Amino acid sequence: MSSKRHELKRQLQETGKYMMDNGLAWGNSGNISARTEENTFLITASGTYLGDLGEEDFSECSVYGDLKATIGKKPSKEVPMHRAIYESRPEIGAVLHASPIYSTIIACSTAEVPSGWFVESMYYLERIERVPYAHPGSIELGDRVRENAKKTNILLLENHGVLVYDTTLKEAKMALQTLETACQMVLLSRNTGMTLHTLPEKTVSDFLLNSGYKERRKWEK
Repeated sequence: MSSKRHELKRQLQETGKYMMDNGLAWGNSGNISARTEENTFLITASGTYLGDLGEEDFSECSVYGDLKATIGKKPSKEVPMHRAIYESRPEIGAVLHASPIYSTIIACSTAEVPSGWFVESMYYLERIERVPYAHPGSIELGDRVRENAKKTNILLLENHGVLVYDTTLKEAKMALQTLETACQMVLLSRNTGMTLHTLPEKTVSDFLLNSGYKERRKWEK
């Protein structure tokens, strides 16, 4: 095994444990992946527990070609969704799919998640897209994800969960936790009758352009 793959496995193990420890995944739901080379990626194997991933709990899959061409254990059935992201976005290095409670409630509703609430939401949640329901693991779901992949790094999978992807596992992890926090804020504010102040679009745009917090992302319209 190359040193790069060994390090990515270590990072995936660490990410899976972090997700479990912080309520971002539960049971044996969820699957995570990381790009190994331009045309390949590591993904958690079918039926694995993200909180206790072993060295052999991964499959290496191709971004293109035969969906069944893998090395290692049987991969998660969500391969079509992950490969749709890697195929559409060459700069993406990691994909996290999970069903955290607050984000999944929002995914099962028509509620919106404003981005202009706090610094991290302005950056990580700048744009959120909804993906209409398709059965988990289906080619149809992969195609629907592909249709939205270039519009955002945050996808709400209706009646399913969320898909978060970014340049690194660290960035994807931060985005997932930011999403879950914002979704919790949406529900808490509704339950308490409190109206949260959302910054004007002009202010959010100025932050993204000039704060130096992160380089502004370039989205497909």
